[in-house]
Amino acid sequence: MNIRPATRADAIAINELLGQLGYPQDGAGATADRIQVWADDPALAAYVAESAGDVLGLVAVHVAPFFQRDGSWARVVALVVSTQARRQGIATQLMAAAESFAITQGCVRIDLNSANHRRDAHAFYQHHGYADQTDTSTRFLRSLPQPSSYSGRGR
Repeated sequence: MNIRPATRADAIAINELLGQLGYPQDGAGATADRIQVWADDPALAAYVAESAGDVLGLVAVHVAPFFQRDGSWARVVALVVSTQARRQGIATQLMAAAESFAITQGCVRIDLNSANHRRDAHAFYQHHGYADQTDTSTRFLRSLPQPSSYSGRGR
């Protein structure tokens, strides 16, 4: 198993993985562009797990500085392993890559969100030392309108 940075050439495989995660994609071109944005930003990292030329998993993580205190934190925004390759340690290797990236960026904490119905994922995270914070925190979301010239970059 090889864990490496995602490249534009991985777009089709990443689309398939994101679809398995419940996020169907519009096309490989848009995904390739997002992969490039992530590759170009030192605060972002996307890694794939590859075996025999097949992309079997993906993790994406971003780093942000705390505002209320010194230091930075990281957030895993995507973790998925292909349905046919699960329970082989791939997610563990991908999370290790995400955590290593966070550490090299000076992060003191890493977090992630996981949908309530993903019980197997919750058990995985807890097994790897992640504390369930659902009883101490509430997540609020609001979609924002996008101008027609939105580039997807956000910065």
